[in-house]
Amino acid sequence: MSNVPGDLKYSKSHEWVRLEGEIATVGITDHAQRELTSLVFVELPKVGRAISAGESCAVVESVKAASDVYCPISGEVTEVNAELANRPELVNTDPYGAGWFFRLRVKDPNEISGLLDASAYSALVG
Repeated sequence: MSNVPGDLKYSKSHEWVRLEGEIATVGITDHAQRELTSLVFVELPKVGRAISAGESCAVVESVKAASDVYCPISGEVTEVNAELANRPELVNTDPYGAGWFFRLRVKDPNEISGLLDASAYSALVG
């Protein structure tokens, strides 16, 4: 079973959110990076972009396939993890830490209640 930190919220499409005040940090789960295997490229959203919950906002490419990443919560992108341009493998080695994708200013903090907690996400991925 994948490592699932209890302090995060999760989407059914395998993204995680860490909410700190009005800023949410977003990445993909350990389960997702294991399924993708070795990442070779990450395309991140532009700073300033407004994104709705459920909207495709990034792309990850592995040696196996390319996949869309969906925004789990609505907001405006305030920062991206520029380190991923040169080191996409950070998503594989540290998906909940150095492998984060972007931060956004949350539009509606109540949206977080629609996401899964760690136990529900663990049950989803088995």
